[in-house]
Amino acid sequence: MSSIILKPISRAPQCTNFVDLLSFWAQHHPNKVAFQYLHRGEVETESLTYANLDQGAKAIAASLQAVHAAGERALLLYPPGLDFIKAFLGCLYAGVVAVPAYPPRRNQKLLRLQALIEDSQARVVLTNSSFWKNKDQWLQDELQWTNMHWLNTDDVAPEMEADWISHPLTESSLAFLQYTSGSTGNPKGVMVSHGNLIHNSAAIHKCFGHSSESRGLIWLPPYHDMGLIGGVLQPIYGGFPVTLMSPFDFLQKPLRWLTGISRYRATTSGGPNFAYELCIEKFKPEQFSDLDLSSWKVAFTGAEPVRAETIDRFVETFEPFGFRREAFYPCYGMAETTLIVSGGTTHSPPVVEVLEALPLERHRVVQASAQTSGRAFVGCGQSLVDQKVVIVNPETKVACPPGQVGEIWVSGASVAQGYWQNSAETDRTFRAYLADTGEGPFLRTGDLGFSQRGELFVTGRIKDIVIIRGQNYYPQDIELTVENSHPALRSNGGAVFSIDVSQAEHLVVVHEVERTHLRKLDVKAVVNSVRQAVAAHHSLQVYAIAFVKPGSMPKTSSGKIRRQACKTSFLEGGLNVVNDWSENPRHKMEFLNLAAEARHLLENLKDIE
Repeated sequence: MSSIILKPISRAPQCTNFVDLLSFWAQHHPNKVAFQYLHRGEVETESLTYANLDQGAKAIAASLQAVHAAGERALLLYPPGLDFIKAFLGCLYAGVVAVPAYPPRRNQKLLRLQALIEDSQARVVLTNSSFWKNKDQWLQDELQWTNMHWLNTDDVAPEMEADWISHPLTESSLAFLQYTSGSTGNPKGVMVSHGNLIHNSAAIHKCFGHSSESRGLIWLPPYHDMGLIGGVLQPIYGGFPVTLMSPFDFLQKPLRWLTGISRYRATTSGGPNFAYELCIEKFKPEQFSDLDLSSWKVAFTGAEPVRAETIDRFVETFEPFGFRREAFYPCYGMAETTLIVSGGTTHSPPVVEVLEALPLERHRVVQASAQTSGRAFVGCGQSLVDQKVVIVNPETKVACPPGQVGEIWVSGASVAQGYWQNSAETDRTFRAYLADTGEGPFLRTGDLGFSQRGELFVTGRIKDIVIIRGQNYYPQDIELTVENSHPALRSNGGAVFSIDVSQAEHLVVVHEVERTHLRKLDVKAVVNSVRQAVAAHHSLQVYAIAFVKPGSMPKTSSGKIRRQACKTSFLEGGLNVVNDWSENPRHKMEFLNLAAEARHLLENLKDIE
């Protein structure tokens, strides 16, 4: 069983930053375990008390101060484990702006890391011994790495904490850069302040009903806003322990997540919709007779559309093992708002609205009757305290009347300061004002949604909307239809978008094939199933279909399909295609020729440079 022993602990004072907050816990409860880590998602290998964490952060901070890094940016490159947490907090203690980054995989190109370094102008790299050994190879391959100061935090002696000098912090002081996952464009560095972190953490603490008796189990990557703020900083804010596991161990065996919740009696845990789907698919009751999910009070779900059918199936599958529908906690947020924007009330089941499809295509909200089929939307709760959410017509910038779908605009203390060194995009996204009243500034989320009886419903991304013959179609609806049309197609593995052919928009489907069907894929049968299903459910003709290898779809760090990146790869011939089909083979060849010309042009431009 867990080495964590829960006892009521005193409530932390009102702090304006996590340095003061962690210092309080270290002073008053030094021996309480804050974090423990599961090797391969199963075996406890390391843990950190509040005293350990405070000492380690101060020692790393002193090392950073020794190279005069205060105010600079530091790239954090760590494998899954607890070293990342000490390094991140060490940056906060030193007044260094942390830049969390996904650690590169073996033989992986470093293009995203290069983009982060160039944009953030990071001067320092923090890492541990497992990555330190690759440093020389990176320095050899990429010239700009040589201009950075490298610090192996495994070599930092705990006694270095004595050299730490307290750095003055205010609520507006920049804490870290959260680089967006790039679902609709190039990653941008969101500037998150210390005030943003405290305000959003307080909101999560209240919404989730957390206390010192809470207990978390988190597999989400700490390099992403949900994993970092929800899985690392929230437990520190609330003074309760959390058990961590690697996202890779979860993906390898998803049910490690549920057995961990059962074993450690976790009260809070969650992830995107696809995580719950994976557990449903892999679960075999006879293998988990001792599974007990009765402790799970907050099963948060966000970062991608929450499907009502996933909630139903998960409850049906795991209710016999103690899981309750009321535990499901759909919520909505993004890096630009630090993390959470809206959430429901605990102990209440999710709110579901079924809407008629045709009015929705015209951005009108009409509840479906018992006699008509419709689309089910899961509510993402209510807006946070001290925050305002408005549904706005994205073209006129006037608030929408009730019953209208529009862009979600947000204002409040959790809204970040803007994008790092990108004033034009900051003005466009973070400084929006209502055209008729002048109220603002608001953050333009880029998401479409509506409000019903105080509940926020998210319907999709503006940039991803498919427009064919003047009609609006939500891609996730068509993708679900495609996914369910044939067993050869993977769950959460498809994207749809439109392309311009002869001055008209046509629908394209790209979808991953299940590994078990790769060698025996009946392309004609799957194509027919897809086309018939899309025609029957959406009255649309599919123009082209590309079947790609499993795991090859471009996705964000939280598992969302990057539709725009997928479209670009389709047009440039960059997909890992198993087989494909087109209504017009001649046009297919035209796309291939255009892709070849585009690549040739890019190569020529590189030669010129």
